[in-house]
Amino acid sequence: MITIDIIKDALNNRIQKSIKNGNSFYEHSAVLIPLFQENSELKVLFTKRSNLVQHHKGQISFPGGGVDKEDKSLEGTALRESREEIGLQDKDIKILGRVDDLYTAVSNYIIHPYVGLIPYPYKFRINKSEVSRLLFVPLGIFMPDNMDSSHELENFTYRGPTYHFNGDTIWGATAMIMGNFIEIICDKINGTRINAEKRG
Repeated sequence: MITIDIIKDALNNRIQKSIKNGNSFYEHSAVLIPLFQENSELKVLFTKRSNLVQHHKGQISFPGGGVDKEDKSLEGTALRESREEIGLQDKDIKILGRVDDLYTAVSNYIIHPYVGLIPYPYKFRINKSEVSRLLFVPLGIFMPDNMDSSHELENFTYRGPTYHFNGDTIWGATAMIMGNFIEIICDKINGTRINAEKRG
């Protein structure tokens, strides 16, 4: 069973993979992977982007966005964007750690994902110009056995990690980040199991 303690341990006892930006060719963004517990089940909060945003219209994503010059850190960017998009206050977020950086060719961004524990239920305030609605997806949906390897779009076939939940499809950068997150957790669980077997 995956617990918050396992997740925190997995995120903080590894070397995170960072993407260098020596020539400042890429833009930087940061997102929050918000986790919460409902009836002892771990779930992930996602946003469905509105059709008014510049990039990735109508797609499932995390709260987050580009770095502003006023942001003091990448974590600060993730927190600010979560506050602006869904009304999630900084004091209500407990950062557990980070997953690996991800480069997105479509928007030319390096994404820096942070995992945070949030309270639930919560009085979210959705910024309708950026977010059309929220999704609450069980963490177990993202286990490797549930992953598809492609998604049919209107004009092309996306080939990459894809997950389905209640009629929604999670693909692209969001799915890749979740795949990385689950891989980190599974590596920790499997490593713990192997070490326990050796001791036995």
